[in-house]
Amino acid sequence: MPPTPRLLVADHVAGSLRVLNLPDGSQSSALTGRHLAEHAGFLVLPGARAAFVDDRAGELVVLDPYGPDAGRPLTEATVPVAVPAEHLAADPTGRRLAVTTGLGRNHRPWSDLLTAIDLHAPGHPDAVRIRTRPGEPGVTVLGTDDPLVVLRHREPGQFTAYRHTALMAAAPSCPPTAPHTTLPLADDDAHGDAHDPHTERLFAAAGSGVHRARHRAGRLVPESPLPWGGPGRGYYLRLDPVRRLLWSGVRSGPPHPGRWPDWDNHAWWHHLDTGRTGRVPLGPGLVFRLAVAARHVAYARVHPDGDELILLAPGPGPDPRIAARIPLPPMAGAPRPGDTPWDGVQRRALAASPASSLIAVTRGGHGEIELLDADHPHHRTTLTVPTPLEEGGHLALLCPDDPACGDPVGR
Repeated sequence: MPPTPRLLVADHVAGSLRVLNLPDGSQSSALTGRHLAEHAGFLVLPGARAAFVDDRAGELVVLDPYGPDAGRPLTEATVPVAVPAEHLAADPTGRRLAVTTGLGRNHRPWSDLLTAIDLHAPGHPDAVRIRTRPGEPGVTVLGTDDPLVVLRHREPGQFTAYRHTALMAAAPSCPPTAPHTTLPLADDDAHGDAHDPHTERLFAAAGSGVHRARHRAGRLVPESPLPWGGPGRGYYLRLDPVRRLLWSGVRSGPPHPGRWPDWDNHAWWHHLDTGRTGRVPLGPGLVFRLAVAARHVAYARVHPDGDELILLAPGPGPDPRIAARIPLPPMAGAPRPGDTPWDGVQRRALAASPASSLIAVTRGGHGEIELLDADHPHHRTTLTVPTPLEEGGHLALLCPDDPACGDPVGR
């Protein structure tokens, strides 16, 4: 039998990670005592592997979810990294990685450490830590031979780029290191990063639009920003490497977080090759992360009147459209009107793969995962795990020869 899709289920509060066979949900393998850095998320690597940062252990963990089937361990490698991990990215080969530090469970940024990693260093994987500047930097790794590690900073807005080889040659004791090149940004509020390996172009979501820059001969060349096409802005970017689309969720409405049920949300998309850009209304409430499946893109919408999973079909017409809205069971401990929708509440994590029609979404606090086939969305299964998946947990869905590694930014 060919290998089935695998679902990585991380309960970052309880400190566990499980690998489930899909679609039946049986457990393939597991790790205990691992606390995934939820903001940095999972990074899909070539060869149907995945990486994440264990924020308690201070390690990057590389997983081989299909390894136990062939007598290999689930954990392929571990490398020490600085924490709390804010963002995680790799070069297109999956060999050279970078991890930034940021807030963690703090109210303001306090760490300026950047970790550069070479998984194929002579003898064993190697990592080096250097100092940059405190903040909440995003990161992308552009190129393959001598890639640029590009940090996206806020306040002041700026791209700063370092040669990966120079970082790996840095001295011990976390020395301050000047960037190889810098590029100022017009905004001080950028949040959300993506990287297109095909063109070596990077993207950063900001209030005025999506900033763009291109890697050319070791430099960053600025390009004109992409507009949001209406009120609001996106805080998250994700690449669809198969259909060559860039996605976000645009939020508009009252700025106070207690008014989150009145926020208006749109799915924003940009075709990387044709330049076409548009948006699709999703409805009010809390919408954040999204997931890319074989023939659909999925958003989860949380609202006091009921939560739902929204499926968009990128084709066959010229513009994406809503294909289905699927109600989701309510969460005890869900966000409440008048309070922040992020702190001390349950959330939903999403996962999909461009190689599969399956989509998974968690029911935070209940230890449940709704699994459905986007091609037949009203036929679904509820999977259960032994831990509650507080704060929604975190998911990744992998397939053999998964093209998701064409999006080399942790999610």
